[in-house]
Amino acid sequence: MINKTNEVVCFGEILWDVLPSGAKPGGAPMNVAYHLKKFGHDPATITRVGTDERGAALTELLSKQQISTQYIQEDAVYETGVVTATPDDKGNMTYDIKRPVAWDYIELHNEHEALLQDAAYFIFGSLAARNDTSRNTLFTLIEMANKKVVDINLRAPHFNKKIVSDLFAKADILKLNEDELELVTGWFSAYTNIEDRISQIQDHFNIPTLIVTRGADGAMLKQEGTTYSHPGYKVEVADTVGSGDSFLAAYLAKTMEGVPPSDALAFASAVGAFVASKSGAWPEYDVSHIESFHNSVLANTKSMNI
Repeated sequence: MINKTNEVVCFGEILWDVLPSGAKPGGAPMNVAYHLKKFGHDPATITRVGTDERGAALTELLSKQQISTQYIQEDAVYETGVVTATPDDKGNMTYDIKRPVAWDYIELHNEHEALLQDAAYFIFGSLAARNDTSRNTLFTLIEMANKKVVDINLRAPHFNKKIVSDLFAKADILKLNEDELELVTGWFSAYTNIEDRISQIQDHFNIPTLIVTRGADGAMLKQEGTTYSHPGYKVEVADTVGSGDSFLAAYLAKTMEGVPPSDALAFASAVGAFVASKSGAWPEYDVSHIESFHNSVLANTKSMNI
């Protein structure tokens, strides 16, 4: 097992996803941290909860998973985040994200600089940039960070073109889904071919590594001028909550292990599909489950979306 303290720092929202099956822990940074821990890494999460039962429960859950809670702030004014997630008949989710909540007010602390300077990767998205306080903290931290990973996670109406462009301009690694790729490239060009869209965003913002998840069509990765593609896996979808976050965690874990890009992409696709076949962002598993899933997945019948 790899155990490098705080090799990855995740910034942003922490919340409860209220699903038809009940409330489950969520928030993209928290989800990425959960899965990185499963792969033997020791991430840190910079976020904020309310001084309420929901916040205490999230902190306790992280502690039980042996994920550091050192950088979780408490807010006596704003409550812990809540999202109502509603699936369609294919398991794809729509989200009603409450605002304002505690993670809109993440403060900059002196201890953050040393944390980020020691970390290999800093992961963040657009959602935590919807409020001035967390956005200002985020952009200050970006300047302290080493390799910046943008998991853009566009949720209307919680983003705008300027903020997205500013975040893309900082990215060493950018992950987005195909719908997000089409939306963003529409701001700058009339391209319709996915390879052209990827190249346009990568060249426009000078992004070394760009990953696009494509739902039932798998995923693509372009790095150092080479494009890698994976066709995806067939699964019976429970819901897609957190599947993209697990994909990113798996990709980074394999990248840190020195695995070739094509193999990292295949492993990430398997993890994302496995999580989509389970309810919620935090299914219980170990890496052997992914290997078993990989071997049996072709017998399943329904396409996933990440």
